[in-house]
Amino acid sequence: MKKGYADLPLHYGTVPIWLAKRMSLLGGAIVEAIVQEYGRKALLKKLSDPFWFQSLGCVLGMDWHSSGITTSVMNALKKSVNQRSSELGVYICGGRGKSSRNTPSELLDIAYKTGLNGEDLVKNSRLVAKVDNTAVQDGFQIYLHSFIVTQEGDWAVIQQGMNPFEKMARRYHWLSSSVKSFTEQPHTFVYGKNQGEILNLTDIKANSTKQGILELTKENPDKLMREISLIMPKHHEVLEKDVNLKRLGATLVLAHETNIQDIESLLLVNGVGPRTLQSLTLVSEVIHGTPSRFSDPARFSFAHGGKDGHPFPVPTRVYDETIEIFDKALHLAKLGEKDKYEALKNLSKISMNIEKDFIPDYKLQDWIEKERKNSWKYGGKTVLGDAIKNSDTSKIITKSGFKPGNKLKNIDTNQLSLFD
Repeated sequence: MKKGYADLPLHYGTVPIWLAKRMSLLGGAIVEAIVQEYGRKALLKKLSDPFWFQSLGCVLGMDWHSSGITTSVMNALKKSVNQRSSELGVYICGGRGKSSRNTPSELLDIAYKTGLNGEDLVKNSRLVAKVDNTAVQDGFQIYLHSFIVTQEGDWAVIQQGMNPFEKMARRYHWLSSSVKSFTEQPHTFVYGKNQGEILNLTDIKANSTKQGILELTKENPDKLMREISLIMPKHHEVLEKDVNLKRLGATLVLAHETNIQDIESLLLVNGVGPRTLQSLTLVSEVIHGTPSRFSDPARFSFAHGGKDGHPFPVPTRVYDETIEIFDKALHLAKLGEKDKYEALKNLSKISMNIEKDFIPDYKLQDWIEKERKNSWKYGGKTVLGDAIKNSDTSKIITKSGFKPGNKLKNIDTNQLSLFD
């Protein structure tokens, strides 16, 4: 059954080294946290959800709406996860262009190490590519194929195709546990801008065409693939219509509202300031949030901005502190000291609690302007260079914009007192 469609503007370019390294470190920490807390199947399920995947790309500092998220995120995860595959039990193969053609040999190598059936994995990889490139001829040519497999043999596939004439991209998500047949409603999600009439041999309405093909090829394309209604606009700016202001506002209140009783002890614990707390809260939600929380991926760009400067430059110092805090918490959790990890986990819960009573009364552009004005303080960077201090301070936002009536209700700030 058709679920909708989404725009994914086709962007070109490369990820600067300073961002790629940080994406790999934080992406690896997020994967480890998910595997540690929820298991490998949960990780695959998240990767097969385009809303979550787009949110992950945003929290890692990529351009919030572009096709580049797919390539850069999978490249970052492959570098970090594969270094620790024996520990995590997760392996990532393939990638963009030439890397995608290495998928079969990489899968066979993994099978040799784990005892999995390599021939079956290679067959699945090829069938996935064949379905999206041939059985569904929608004007998008596949150029990226990433195959994620666990030591149990469960897998997910993320593919992306481009239509250079329309300057659009389409990403295809697969999850092995949802695939009963490669020709019977195989995708978990497919999304991309509606391009009009297409040839879809997996459409249940294509029975007459299917019967004719069966006589010649004995193939059995059968059911309609699903699309998900995620609309990614072409504009680079993050606008209010792109963000759930109630959700984002709850995060900003938690991190920045100073009129709240006992909040000072939270913000001043061993150097964890409000800006880092803002990022930690959004990363925590990427790890622990339920699927319904990712309907506005642009919100997660307020963790670490974007390399194109939208909504603001990447705050590298905040980014580094976020990575350090998560790495330390995960390391201690392995040793049985889970207090700090639980504190990070509680951030998303507390933000959701605040959200229940929060009434948005601020302008998103004010917060974006504040981030841009202060970017130089946090080591702000874009692909064009470093953020510099603006001599005109008259427009700097000095107040949060939240009314005094917005209080934290029924929140135990002691849950967060474990940061150091």
